[in-house]
Amino acid sequence: MSDTILGKRREELHERGVRVTFAGRRDWRVPKRVLRAMDEVAELTRDNRRMAFCIAFNYGGRAEIVDAVRALVAAGIPADRIDEKVIAAHLYQPKMPDPDLLIRTSGEFRLSNFWLWEVSYSELVFTDTLWPDFRREHLFDAVREYQRRDRRFGGVAPR
Repeated sequence: MSDTILGKRREELHERGVRVTFAGRRDWRVPKRVLRAMDEVAELTRDNRRMAFCIAFNYGGRAEIVDAVRALVAAGIPADRIDEKVIAAHLYQPKMPDPDLLIRTSGEFRLSNFWLWEVSYSELVFTDTLWPDFRREHLFDAVREYQRRDRRFGGVAPR
């Protein structure tokens, strides 16, 4: 992983106080050297608190929900004890707060299997700008749009 951007920047991220985590399946398809490198950077930065950087690697939102349900079954948790809080505790990154804003680039109007559980109450902003061309001004535009929203978290708007 030392030849990757993360491998080259891990010390810089650590010095800047960035905690690096990963979300996704750690299965037989991921080479052991990659898993080892991921574990090393996560361990190096685990106590950092200035910023959190979660990398979705070998990730799919549906797979995450399936894996959470499998973990509940494997733990023998009775069906009547399963609620949203219990499921959320078994997701890949249970301590990560749900995002307030999801910006979808490239003119697409779909989530593409990304953070399906976590973005259920997020505000969504769609832009035609392609990800490689996404700049600070695009981010500021998205944040300004977000600030104009009336967040209700599934509730009814006040009259």
